[in-house]
Amino acid sequence: MLNPKNHNIVFIGFMGVGKGTIARALIQKTKRMGLDTDDLIESMENRKIKMIFETEGEAYFRKLEKKTAKWLEKSVKNAIISTGGGFFKVANLEKIGTVVYLKSSFEGILKRLQEHENAELKLAKRPLLTDFTKAKALFNERAPLYEAKADVIIDVENRKIKEIVNDLATLLKTNKH
Repeated sequence: MLNPKNHNIVFIGFMGVGKGTIARALIQKTKRMGLDTDDLIESMENRKIKMIFETEGEAYFRKLEKKTAKWLEKSVKNAIISTGGGFFKVANLEKIGTVVYLKSSFEGILKRLQEHENAELKLAKRPLLTDFTKAKALFNERAPLYEAKADVIIDVENRKIKEIVNDLATLLKTNKH
């Protein structure tokens, strides 16, 4: 199941599903290196994602994702990688590593974000979540695409982070090369 080329785990899923949170927990458990594609882009551009969207637009941001994906494929091995919600569209996704789709309903994602201790911040940093009707339509469009790209699907709705991470750690152990 794991991509033997580089042993990376790449988390995909809709914005707010918990890709970063789950990645950080798995990094702690496995002692692997961790990367976040949005953090990489912010470092490369020296500005926040929200600012990139506001000043340059989404098309420019998607070009930055492609550049990041190429670098990950060529330069990163044995890492846990969390991605932005649209990163799954990069052409070389399967070459970066094993693609794990973190699946939840739209309502489950909103509930997760609204119940977070920093709910306002969590919602504010996601420019595409400002219009719930558009966000729901985007979710409905992307959900089957995430499934199609995934090597592994993990249902995260109403589950504790520790439980999800234990499932992922078991997956990693059983797929050692």
